[in-house]
Amino acid sequence: MPPQERKRRLRRVVLGLGIALIALVGAAAALVVTREEGDVSNPDVEFRDDEPAAEPETEQEPAEPGGKRASRFDRFIWAHYGYTRDRRRYLPLKNPPRPPFKEIWQFDGDVLLEFPPVIGGKRLYLLNDSGKLFAIDKRTGKRIWKRKLGALAAASPAYADGVVYVVLLQRTQQGRGARAGRVVALDGKTGKELWRRDLASRSESSPLIVDDTLYFGSENGTVYAMAARDGDVRWRFRAAGAVKGGLALADGRLFFGVYGGRVYAIARDNGRLAWRSSTRGGRFGLSAGNFYSTPAVAYGRVYIGNTDGRIYSFSAAGGKLAWSRSTGGYVYASPAVAQVPGGRPLVYAGSYSGRFYALDARSGAVRWSRGGNGRISGGATVIGDIVYYADLGRKRTIGLGARTGRKLFEHERGSYNPVVSDGETIFLTGYHAMYALQPLSTADKKARAAAGRKRSARRRSDRRDCRQRAREAQRGRPRAQRRAYRRCVKRRGAQRR
Repeated sequence: MPPQERKRRLRRVVLGLGIALIALVGAAAALVVTREEGDVSNPDVEFRDDEPAAEPETEQEPAEPGGKRASRFDRFIWAHYGYTRDRRRYLPLKNPPRPPFKEIWQFDGDVLLEFPPVIGGKRLYLLNDSGKLFAIDKRTGKRIWKRKLGALAAASPAYADGVVYVVLLQRTQQGRGARAGRVVALDGKTGKELWRRDLASRSESSPLIVDDTLYFGSENGTVYAMAARDGDVRWRFRAAGAVKGGLALADGRLFFGVYGGRVYAIARDNGRLAWRSSTRGGRFGLSAGNFYSTPAVAYGRVYIGNTDGRIYSFSAAGGKLAWSRSTGGYVYASPAVAQVPGGRPLVYAGSYSGRFYALDARSGAVRWSRGGNGRISGGATVIGDIVYYADLGRKRTIGLGARTGRKLFEHERGSYNPVVSDGETIFLTGYHAMYALQPLSTADKKARAAAGRKRSARRRSDRRDCRQRAREAQRGRPRAQRRAYRRCVKRRGAQRR
């Protein structure tokens, strides 16, 4: 081989080896950065298991004509997404509404309903994805008023002292308003706009109202504290990533997660940073995943889901990671935290893996889980001793025993954040409609049982008749008889429907 050709081949070999080495180094670096870490457990992190759940809130309304006072159900308040200011998503009830349910009314929300309504006494306030706010009579399902406030929304309103507060994702479909949000306050009775403030960026952070201040986050990382009376900004805090979820309040601090994998605690009074923490410590200083989830604060801990597929628990006092639990899929869902009668403190959340989890609030250990679902995107809610969640993949709502995970309820509608309740009625949010459900009365149960017995008797009669007809029509031909029998039963069933 000529010397020049040998040199050219040698250069090609060296070049090829160099490219291969670079590829191997890059692959190794990618593996180090993206490799899943194991679940974390730090049992020494403080856990306060003596915290009572919030009592149901009611508003003081004047007596009705004739001196009759409105019932506690007509004065009930579900003021925020997640019910309480700490966003536990738990309504403790001694006698909760239990399935089987009957549908009382249905309300068409026009377009997609990602988030549930809030309850202000006798009214529900529902915000759809196109930026329309509805006031609905919760007894009848009739619309009282409707207001078009913007072009796009993805949050629940907040309610306090007869005023409804709404945060919008987009002001308009096009132009500058398509990249920026808005906050609006309206009179709950009339729908009259009291004030509005345009924002510098979009927002889908369900607002929190505490005393005379409104709190929420936005996509450019700004957290706002606004005067509830007129919308004047009292303070701002700038985080390192988009604040998608709502803020949770406990012990004078606001807690939230951001895109980029960080969790923050700031002072409610002035917005000063108390602590910040991240999902992954150390490795190249990177954090894993994004926090879309609204946190729940309970037992001295902050519980929040992440798109890295884990549910996290941090110390509310100092931000130390207490535990993390892998779920096998994105966790957009906002966790519910509850200790139902006879049970232990548990954290409830679903995953894009299709599995729904009940985790020990102290340790993160799996107490029970349930599969067989499509993607679970929305948060869970505990009403009494039943935990509800929506199956986005199969468009249905499921209710499980909070202690055992036993299936107690299924509704053929549901997608994101499924239910709220006033203790008497379950208000279920479907894909683009809302349903009011109440437990069957004794008479309803007897009538349903009688109807079931009647249907069973008809089916038995149909099967006997079809069997006889098949035998007469296909004598001596067993296979043909079976086919004729199946066709007859199927036809009769279709006629019954």
